Amino acid sequence: MATITKEMTINDVVRDYPETMKVFNKHKVDSCCGGAQSIATTASLSGADIPKLIEDLNAAITGK
Repeated sequence: MATITKEMTINDVVRDYPETMKVFNKHKVDSCCGGAQSIATTASLSGADIPKLIEDLNAAITGK
């Protein structure tokens, strides 16, 4: 089973798992201009709770 990690780039995650776009939006993480950066980098700039974001992203791709 695939797992999303904070080291992955947002562009790669959204390309492979389009359903994660809603999660990035919910956490107010810039998935457009910050998409080439790692999730950790862009999420920290947005002030997002990175562990919760990663948890929600993985839940979105597993349907939980």
